[in-house]
Amino acid sequence: MWDRIKHKFEKFPARMGVARKIVELGLRVGENGKIYCGDVEISDVALARGTGVDRRSIRSTVAVIMEDPELASIFGNIFPAGALLKNVASDLGFGVVEIEAQAGAPGILATATQLIAQEKISIRQAHAGDPELEENPKLTIITEKPVKGEMIQEFLEIQGVKRVSIY
Repeated sequence: MWDRIKHKFEKFPARMGVARKIVELGLRVGENGKIYCGDVEISDVALARGTGVDRRSIRSTVAVIMEDPELASIFGNIFPAGALLKNVASDLGFGVVEIEAQAGAPGILATATQLIAQEKISIRQAHAGDPELEENPKLTIITEKPVKGEMIQEFLEIQGVKRVSIY
């Protein structure tokens, strides 16, 4: 997907920034050329402010997307993943495990969730950052109750893991 997007916008950094922001926020481009978060329409001005471009860059990005059937299909089928509970986990009595790892290292989510399951702790959410969108993508796991700090070493033993935070 990213190769196709980069190819289409490589000569237009502002448009590339808009396309990245649309994907990052889970927005979609509707058949009518309008931008939506779920079923809520997002104004061009609001997205322009959030992206640091003018509204014309939003419109020109959408025009390029709409003209390309493959991009129109990709951007027309993106939906937000829902609320990430990381910042309110402690208020809700949940735990958080954040794992920073080498991008593309396989098996990190599977191994981390297995370690948590062995402690008889349920997982509420798992969110993996996209290496194309984030400089240091993290795997964030929200657990039904806090995970013991002693487990940090077990998480660090997973191949490809660089750093672990538990809170």
